[in-house]
Amino acid sequence: MEEYVIDIEAENKEIRKRYRALLRACKPTLQRGDKKEIRMAFDLALESHKKMRRKSGEPYIFHPIAVAQIAAEEIGLGTTSIVCALLHDVVEDTDITLEDIEAQFGKKVTRIIDGLTKISGVFDPNSSVQAENFRKMLLTLADDVRVILIKLADRLHNMRTMEFMDRHKQLKIASETSYLYAPLAHRLGLYAIKSELEDLSMKYTDPDTYKFIARKLNEKKAERERYIADFVAPIREILDEQGINADVFGRPKSIHSIWTKMRKKSIPFEEVYDLFAIRVVIDAVDEKEKAECWKVYSIITDLYRPNPDRLRDWVSSPKANGYESLHTTVMGPKGQWVEVQIRTRRMNEIAEKGFAAHWKYKESKDSNSDSSLDQWIQKVRDILGNPEQNALDFVNEFKMNLFSDEVFIFTPKGALLQLPNGATALDFAFEIHTDIGATCIGAKVNHKLVPLNHKLQNGDQVEILTSPKQRPKEDWLNFVVTAKARSKIKSSLKEEKRKVAEDGKEILERKLKTLKITYNSENIHKIATYFNFQNTQDLFFNIAKGQIDTKELKEFAEHRKQPEHKINQFNAHISGLTEKINKKEIDEVLIGDELQKIDYTFAKCCNPIPGDDVFGFLTVNAGIKIHRTSCPNASKLMAHYGYRILKARWSSTVKNSVGFLSGLKIVGIDDVGLVNRITTVIYQEYNVNIRSISISSEEGIFEGHIMVYVRDIQQLNSLIKTLKAISGITGVSRYEYENQEVNKD
Repeated sequence: MEEYVIDIEAENKEIRKRYRALLRACKPTLQRGDKKEIRMAFDLALESHKKMRRKSGEPYIFHPIAVAQIAAEEIGLGTTSIVCALLHDVVEDTDITLEDIEAQFGKKVTRIIDGLTKISGVFDPNSSVQAENFRKMLLTLADDVRVILIKLADRLHNMRTMEFMDRHKQLKIASETSYLYAPLAHRLGLYAIKSELEDLSMKYTDPDTYKFIARKLNEKKAERERYIADFVAPIREILDEQGINADVFGRPKSIHSIWTKMRKKSIPFEEVYDLFAIRVVIDAVDEKEKAECWKVYSIITDLYRPNPDRLRDWVSSPKANGYESLHTTVMGPKGQWVEVQIRTRRMNEIAEKGFAAHWKYKESKDSNSDSSLDQWIQKVRDILGNPEQNALDFVNEFKMNLFSDEVFIFTPKGALLQLPNGATALDFAFEIHTDIGATCIGAKVNHKLVPLNHKLQNGDQVEILTSPKQRPKEDWLNFVVTAKARSKIKSSLKEEKRKVAEDGKEILERKLKTLKITYNSENIHKIATYFNFQNTQDLFFNIAKGQIDTKELKEFAEHRKQPEHKINQFNAHISGLTEKINKKEIDEVLIGDELQKIDYTFAKCCNPIPGDDVFGFLTVNAGIKIHRTSCPNASKLMAHYGYRILKARWSSTVKNSVGFLSGLKIVGIDDVGLVNRITTVIYQEYNVNIRSISISSEEGIFEGHIMVYVRDIQQLNSLIKTLKAISGITGVSRYEYENQEVNKD
C-alpha cells in the first residue's frame, strides 16, 4: 500500500513539472487573465481524467498536457487553443457536458471543443466510416481552423507514444497519418510536423528500412557535421563583413524524404547526396525582405557554383500554404551538391509554424488582398459544399489537392491564379466559375488554340472559349486534377443521369404493364438485382439508353417464377468456396486474432515473401489478399478500410516448392556479357528460377527488371548483395510495381 502512495506522489510531482513546462511554452502569447483561464482548464482536465490511464500505464492527464504543449510550442497557438487542447477529450470521455464547458469558458472554446468531439471517431481503429469522419473534421474549417490544428497536435502526440498499442492499431493509425494527416500538415504549412508524422508512420509501417536509414545517418553524423562546418564558415565570414545579421546552420533531411528519394531514383543510401540542407535565416525589415534574400543568394553563388535548374523562387510567388523561401543547389567542397534555403525570420516562422504564424503576421500588417492560404481554405469550403458527394471520393479528391505543387496562371486581364501542378485548361475554366467550366469548349494559351486537356505551365496566360450548347462529359474526369472541377463535373453528370433516369422510369412502367407485371418497389428492386445494378436509378438509366429490351424483361418474368434461383446460386458458390478452403492445405500465412489457416492470395502490387511484415485485407470479390505493410497501397487501404484489415503473420513452417515471386531492378553500365553474368548468378549460385526478364539500354546505361522465385527475404537480400558485387552494376533494388491502383473490392 505504501509503495502505491509513493507512486501517486511521484506522479503528482511529474504532473506539476509538466504543467510548469506548458506555462513556459505559453509565455510568448500570454495576456492578462490568460494564466488563470489555463489553470481552470488544467484543473478541470485533471479532475475529469483522474481515474484514467493510458496504454503505457501513465496518468491520462499527460496526454492533454502534451497536446497543449505541442499547440503552444510547435504550432504557436494562443490561450484559447491551449485551453481547448487541455479539454479536448473531456466531453467525450467523462461526464462533463458542452453546457458545463460553455458556463465556465464561453462560446468560442465550446465551439472548438464541440468540433473536436464530433471528429473523435477518426481515431477509432474499428470504425468503418473513417472517410466520413475526416470529411466532418474538414467541415470545421468553415467554423474555426484551430480545430484541425489541435487535432494535428493530438495526432502527433499519439504517434509519438504509440509503442504500447496493438500492432494492427499501430498499422492502421500510422497509415491514416501518412495518407491524410501528414499531407494536411504540409498544406497548412507545418513542415516540421509533416516530416515527423511521415517519419513516425514509416517507423511502424516499414520498420526495417526506417532502422536501416536511421543507423546509416548516425554512422555518418560526425563526418556530415564536419562538412557542414567547412561549407558554412566562408558564408558566415562574408555575411559578417557586410553587416548582415543571419543564422546559418545545417538541417538534416527526414528519414522518409531520404527513402522517397532512394525509391524514386532507385539508388542506394550512399548515393543520396542531399542528406541535409543549409538554411540561412536573415534579420530583415518587411520592405527589405526580398532584396536581402537575393543579396544573400548572390553572396553564396559567388562562393559556390549554383545549378541553374535547381533555383526555386517562393519569395516572389509564395506557395499556396504561405511558404516563402529561396532554394538553390550549389556545388560544395569535394564535388558534392548542397541545397541552400534562404529566408527571413518572418518567413522561417511561417515555414515552421504554418497557419498560426501566417495569421499572426497577417493581423500585424494591413493586407488588402486575400492570402493564398485563405483562398485554399475557401476552396475546401467549396468542395465541402457538395453534400451528395461520396465520402471516399471526397477524401481521395481532397488528398489529390494536398501535396500538389502549384503553377501560376494569368487571366487575359493579368490576374494571377494558383492551380495544382498538372492542371489543365478545363481546371482553369472551373476555377474562374462553374458555369464557364461546364460550357468550356477549348482555350487559348498564350494566344494559341489548345484542347480542354492541355496541361498548363507556370506563367501561361489563358483565355477560355465557351458555347451554350456544351455540357460536361464523362471523359472530362480523366484529365481534370482540381477537386473543384471533379466535384462540379460529377454533380452535373449526376443531375443529367437523374433526368435520363426519369424518362427510363416511365418507359419501364409501360413495358411492365404490357408484360402484366405489377409496377411496385419490390418488383423494381428484383429487376435491378436480376440485371446486377447497384440501385434502381442505374436500372432506369439503362432502360432509357436502350440497354435492356423487352426480350430481356420477358426473361426476367420467367425467372420471377423461381424467386430463390439467385439465392440458391449464391449459396452454392459460397458452399463451393468453403469446400475449396477445407480441401486446400494452407500453411504459409496465418490470419486473424486466432491465427487460423484461411484461404488467401498474395497481392500482385507488392508480392510479399516470407520475412516481410504483412497484413490481410478482406476484399468483397476476391477473398483475402496478403499485402506487405510497406506496400504502396497499404496506407490507402488502412486509412479507408481499417475495419477490413486482418492480422497476418508467416507460419513457422512455410513451404512453397515453386518459391515466392519477387522483382529486382538492376541498373549498371552496359557491357558485353553483363546479362549472362547476372543470369549465371541467379541460376547457378542461387538455384533460383526466373519468371520474366526485360532489359533496356540507352546511351550506355543498362536497366533490367527481373521477376524471380525466391524462398524468403533472407535469400532475396543475399541475392541482391551478390548481384551488386558484379563488375559494372551500380544498383540493385527490390522492384515494386508502378501500377498502384487499389482494389477495394
